[in-house]
Amino acid sequence: MENAEENPVELHGDEEIIEVIDLNDTEQTPDELADDLEDVDFAENPGEDNEGWETEDEMEAEQDDSELTFSKHSGSVFCVSLDPVTNTLAITGGEDDKAFVWRVSDGEVLFECTGHKDSVTCAMFSHDSKLVASGDMSGVIKVWKVETKEEVWSFEVGDLEWLEWHPCAPVLLAGTTDGNVWMWKIPGGDCKTFQGPSCQSTSGKILPDGKRAMVGYEDGSIRLWDLKQGNTIHVIKGRDGHQGALTSMECNKDGTLVLTGSVDGQARLINTSTGKVLCSFSMDSSDTKDQMEDQSSNSVESVGFCNVLPLVAVAFLDGTLAIYDLPTQSLRHKCRHEVGIVRLRWEEASAVVVTCNLDGVVSLWDARSGNMLSEYRGHSAEILDFTLNREASIAVTAGGDHRAKVFCLQRPDR
Repeated sequence: MENAEENPVELHGDEEIIEVIDLNDTEQTPDELADDLEDVDFAENPGEDNEGWETEDEMEAEQDDSELTFSKHSGSVFCVSLDPVTNTLAITGGEDDKAFVWRVSDGEVLFECTGHKDSVTCAMFSHDSKLVASGDMSGVIKVWKVETKEEVWSFEVGDLEWLEWHPCAPVLLAGTTDGNVWMWKIPGGDCKTFQGPSCQSTSGKILPDGKRAMVGYEDGSIRLWDLKQGNTIHVIKGRDGHQGALTSMECNKDGTLVLTGSVDGQARLINTSTGKVLCSFSMDSSDTKDQMEDQSSNSVESVGFCNVLPLVAVAFLDGTLAIYDLPTQSLRHKCRHEVGIVRLRWEEASAVVVTCNLDGVVSLWDARSGNMLSEYRGHSAEILDFTLNREASIAVTAGGDHRAKVFCLQRPDR
């Protein structure tokens, strides 16, 4: 358990952060807010001075399968999120120190999240789509109310690593380079801090019960925190932990299992009740000698659970998408990409896994057969993040070409 008990938990205001929050406010939905705005098609708008970008003629020469291009950013777009209630609004953050809330159907900007001092690397909607949070690399975090487009809360921490909303309450968690995890009730600002080891908190995930959070650190250790009490429930380190910084983390639908990925080339499956590592997944046993020698640099970039079959997916920097069977813990398929995978996401209600990669391509894979179903192109640089709507009919991407794009994902079964 290390020194978790010796590190005091800072608390300001109401200790019952999770329990006291009323979620029954009746407010206008984001969809209703957008109805009276005029249509703007940014895909066809030449826009402002785009020095250093490809010219319009060059872009037309490239294959572009997207339905819409959002081009308000003047630097790489690092993050994108959809509002969870209607899936009609997106928020993107970028290298230009800006975050925009915009409408997916036509690219109309609702408002800009101003006041950032550095690249915006985290941006997302709250569980009820009433609030958006954006955080930059310098540690400036801002929260805006979607209905009024007003800033309702702001805070500055150490250099920010990750940001996440609570799944069912207006509570925000953040991890920083000094190893601390912060938790605030919004907009009141009541705060708790969770002190980890003296190294970066590189990833975090609030479990579906809303009472616990799994946090990964640069030293390869993993801690399961009790959000109410402020103490660690389990600490996984040493031989059980990773041998390098954690890069990604996801939990299954009921929160009983967490899958973690690391720069050490390993993905670990953890039982959240016992804190035990059930198994590890890696690309080593059946690969070539050269691949084995390169394993230390073959980082796990993204992980995820299938909701409809007992499968998990692990995406590696060498371009391998590995599909594993959970009951047997065996490799089921290797889906090859020509370049490194940046992120994967499972469709909500199918065994299809979607990836984005360093070539700027979105790919759909059937996890049952291991076959590629379709590809979508349009970015002239790497895709750095993407998200799917609830029906998995739309993908919204964030690219290194200063663009966000909306792709309509067509399949024969839809």
